[in-house]
Amino acid sequence: MTHRQLLKVGLVAVCGSLALTAINSCDNSSAKASDVDYCAYVDPFIGGAATGHTFPGATRPFGMIQTSPVTGAIGWQYCSEYVYNDSIIWGFSQTHLNGTGCHDLGDILVMPATGNVTRQWDAYRSPYNKSTEAASPGYYTVDLTAPEVKVELTATPHAAFHRYTYNNADSASLLIDLQHGPTWNDAHYHRQVKECTTQWEDSVTLTGSVRNAVWVNQPYFFVMKFDRPVASYQLLPALEGEKGQRYVATFADVKPGDQVMMKVAMSTTSIDGAKKNLEAEVAHWDFEQVRTEARQEWNSYFARIEAQGTKDELTNFYTAFYHALIQPNMIADVDGMYRNAADSVVMSSGGEFYSTFSLWDTYRAAHPFYTLAVPDKVDGFVNSLLDQYDVQGFLPIWALWGRENFCMIGNHSVPVIVEAYRKGYRGFDAERAYQAIKHSLTVPHPYKSNWEIYDKYGYFPTDLVEVESVSTTLESSYDDYAAANMADLLGHKEDAEIFTKRANYYKNLFDTETQFMRPRRSDGTWKSPFNPSDITHAESIGGDYTEGNAWQYTWHVQHDVPGLIELFGGNEPFLNKLDSLFTVELVSTLSDVTGLIGQYSHGNEPSHHVTYLYALAGKPARTQELIREIFDTQYRPTPDGLCGNDDCGQMSAWYMFSAMGFYPVDPVSATYVFGAPQLPGFVLNLADGKTFTITAEGLSKENKYVKEIYLNGELYTEPYIKHEDIVKGGTLVYKMTSEL
Repeated sequence: MTHRQLLKVGLVAVCGSLALTAINSCDNSSAKASDVDYCAYVDPFIGGAATGHTFPGATRPFGMIQTSPVTGAIGWQYCSEYVYNDSIIWGFSQTHLNGTGCHDLGDILVMPATGNVTRQWDAYRSPYNKSTEAASPGYYTVDLTAPEVKVELTATPHAAFHRYTYNNADSASLLIDLQHGPTWNDAHYHRQVKECTTQWEDSVTLTGSVRNAVWVNQPYFFVMKFDRPVASYQLLPALEGEKGQRYVATFADVKPGDQVMMKVAMSTTSIDGAKKNLEAEVAHWDFEQVRTEARQEWNSYFARIEAQGTKDELTNFYTAFYHALIQPNMIADVDGMYRNAADSVVMSSGGEFYSTFSLWDTYRAAHPFYTLAVPDKVDGFVNSLLDQYDVQGFLPIWALWGRENFCMIGNHSVPVIVEAYRKGYRGFDAERAYQAIKHSLTVPHPYKSNWEIYDKYGYFPTDLVEVESVSTTLESSYDDYAAANMADLLGHKEDAEIFTKRANYYKNLFDTETQFMRPRRSDGTWKSPFNPSDITHAESIGGDYTEGNAWQYTWHVQHDVPGLIELFGGNEPFLNKLDSLFTVELVSTLSDVTGLIGQYSHGNEPSHHVTYLYALAGKPARTQELIREIFDTQYRPTPDGLCGNDDCGQMSAWYMFSAMGFYPVDPVSATYVFGAPQLPGFVLNLADGKTFTITAEGLSKENKYVKEIYLNGELYTEPYIKHEDIVKGGTLVYKMTSEL
């Protein structure tokens, strides 16, 4: 069987084990999507090493809870609190961020222990048996060697469910650490908790509230329940500056082989909210039932896209699917109440409120992916952005736990909202949305929004703004383009003209002599000296570019590729410069600039659309070559298999779109630019029972080029496909070839 032979693989669960059955790809009737255990292809450890910053623990699609092991918490490498190659586990915390480059969450660390209770809080850490560590969607397990405890984790949307088997119990205890949370340095680790109150309501129930301040000011409430009484507990001494409490709870009469179970439900509103969440989602003590339900729920989402390919290819694809659906997180309680950015408890729109919007990353491909794969969530996402706008006065930039953390640049809630409206989503008030967009892009808010300077000069001058002058201009121009689209669709013609003018501000930073987007002073002169390879980073070394350089940001004109080509003087000089991007060597020491092919950085989001520019400039074969190279070198089914932070699913969404053969270079346009498919076939199970089937005929290692494309049986010659042509159902056939 060759590496590229078409496979249809069905996995059938039999008594907890998996039977693997290879099914000929032509026989689509032999396995229904609902019969396939797609979870068997998901490897939560992918991205857990190197720069991926993913976590392997248990969570539900878009759930509040992500209960997962902690192998460290201090420093950039521990944004998810987990590094695959570490040999010590600190404990298991209940919330985590997926693939980010900053820290937060990591709430309520717990750690089972045996032996004498020590008052030294960091003495409960343990080595673990790596061969016993395993994870799948909704489940994680590992054997801790010091206490000889088997740990198992599963989850509901608002609650973590732990099961500990004490294999050599002379005593059985549990560390409950409410001071814990990931952060940049040791000093802050002991100061990030601002308030903490707890109460032992009875021998099996601990409740409390905590307010953290790491990335955002994050209040949470919890209820923790045990399936057997706590015989005694000790409050450990706090270190200087600490306000978070640490308990060691001890259980009586636990014999070797006995189990202790614990449930932890969380809420943004109150302890009563946490109790309601727990009672609604897991009132019982059946761990296996929750584990099974979690797997079933994940499979119900994965079945929306039936992919064909080798085992490694399907592992990459469905793990990407998994990572993309970990967030945004639904942080409203089961009754729809949540705590908003003004610290008020309110009812959410439609009973849902989502947060964890890494918008600078995810507007590019993750949110376009949601419009195809989870259309039932899109209106809820948009309403959540609008609800947060109503409270804070501008659309979210990077929303976490219902708050704004002001990370990154631009305001990319705007393209997310406009894309949804362009694609026909009507579950939100369009005029309300437009007014939020207009206000956010014209009225200054506290962070990088000096619109008076922007409009006076037609760019952000490097001598008048502190950092990121070039990147902020380019990213804002795209937001303006999105705003112009929305204004035009709603009949606000004068506004549309104003925003269209602003969408062209990118042209004011193009230096025709160097052919780069270059920092410019307020007097119109170019900043000198100028080295296009110099990498800048606002948080550490400053500069005019965001986590990148001029080579990478010169192409950041997603909305007007013809205009960018014209600035270069036509297709030929444009393509020559684009060729140089992939051949001029860059040595990067910046953690965010990774996955390098020449100066191209696939590990960071501003590069993600760039390979597709060849297709829009009349050289699609080069796009097709580069997509194959990125697939072969930047994504692997291993813990170090992601070349950069997953960034809340953006890296994963790029993979899935590109695997299907197209990518949203300009999400607001509601089109996807063709590249080349990397898997042999897909069935997209759409709303209303419709399907869209994608087939790559003749795909192989050699046949990486697209000779012809047929849409619904007709030869198709456009360089893009429309969203509307996908969602109405049909067939897309790529004829693959080895010839240019």
